[in-house]
Amino acid sequence: MAVEPATQSQTGKLTQLDHYRLLGRSGLRVSPLALGTMTFGTDWGWGADKDECRKIFERYAELGGNFIDTANRYTNGTAETFVGEFIKGRRDQFVIATKYTLNMRPGDPNAGGSHRKNLVQSLEASLKRLQVDYIDLYWVHAWDRYTLIEEVMRALDDVVRQGKVLSVGISDAPAWKVAQANTLASLRGWSPFVALQIQYSLIERTSERDLIPMAQEFGLAVMPWAILGSGVLTGKHSRPDNDSLRGDWGRLRDERNRIIVDEVVKVAQEIGYSPAQVAINWVLQRPGVTSPLIGARTVQQFEDNVAALDFTLSAEQVARLNKVSEIDLGFPHNFITPEVVKDLIAGNSIIIG
Repeated sequence: MAVEPATQSQTGKLTQLDHYRLLGRSGLRVSPLALGTMTFGTDWGWGADKDECRKIFERYAELGGNFIDTANRYTNGTAETFVGEFIKGRRDQFVIATKYTLNMRPGDPNAGGSHRKNLVQSLEASLKRLQVDYIDLYWVHAWDRYTLIEEVMRALDDVVRQGKVLSVGISDAPAWKVAQANTLASLRGWSPFVALQIQYSLIERTSERDLIPMAQEFGLAVMPWAILGSGVLTGKHSRPDNDSLRGDWGRLRDERNRIIVDEVVKVAQEIGYSPAQVAINWVLQRPGVTSPLIGARTVQQFEDNVAALDFTLSAEQVARLNKVSEIDLGFPHNFITPEVVKDLIAGNSIIIG
C-alpha cells in the first residue's frame, strides 16, 4: 500500500519511505527500507556514537520510515538501548523488530540458542533495554541446529499469546527448516513465521535457489541484509592488483565479483546515481523482496542509501545486472526445468498455469 504525497528529501527529490508495504501475511505496514541498527554504538570499534545514531534515526523517521530492526547482541545490547531511548514517547508509531539466539554470556551454554529458556530470558532483557511492553516482530536470529522445531514454535507462540510479541520471523536458516516450522505451526494452530531475513545482493544470489521461492510459497516477507555486499558494491574499491584487501573486501579478488562491480558502476554513471543506490534499487526490484535492511555510520551514508528509492532501474539495466550476476541454480532446479524434462512429465501435453 502507498501513502501520498511522498516526502521531499533534502536533495529535493522524492523519497518513498512512506510508501508502506505489508509484512508478509501479517497486517503490519512497514517501510520499503528497514533501518538496521548494527552500527548503533561504538562497542565493536566501528559503529556510530549516540549523537550520530540519533541523527540517523530522526532523519529516517522524518522521511516516514517506521521499520526498525535491531538485535539483543548488536553492539552488546547498546543498539537496543539506543533505540529504546529514541522511540520514547512515540513507541507505537514504529514497528520494532529484534532478535534472540546469539549468546549474551560466553561460557554459559544456555545463554544462547533457539530454545525456550534462552527465548524467555532474551526477550525479557530486550524489553527492558528497549523500554517497551511488546515487540512487533521477534526474530530467531539463526538456526541453532540443536533445538527441536516443535519447542521453538510452541515457545514463540506462547509469547505471542502473552502479548509480548505480535509476530515472529526467522533469519539465517535453511529453507527446509523454515518450511517445516511453518507447516507445523499451521497444523498445530501456532503463530507462523511471517518474515525471513537472508543475505542477498548482486554478489550473493544463492538464496534464489530455495529460500526466496520457499518464502513466496509461504507468503513470507523477505528482508535482505548485506545488500551492498558488505560495502563491495559501493564501487569505492575495484580491481585490486595485490592482496591488500582482506575480509569482505577481499571478494574483489574474485573475477565474477569484479565484473559485477564494474557493471554496477557503469549503470550508476549512466543514470547519475551512486553505485550503492543502483545496488540497493536492484534488490528492491527483486521478486518476493519486501523491505531490505540499510545501515549507516553517518547521516550522509544514510541519505545516499535511502535515495535508492528516488528512481527505478530500467528493464534493460536490470537485465544487464542480472546477466553478470547470475548463478547456477544447481540440482534439482537445472534438471527439472529443461523442456525435454517438462515434456517427459507432461507427456507432451500443453499445460497452462
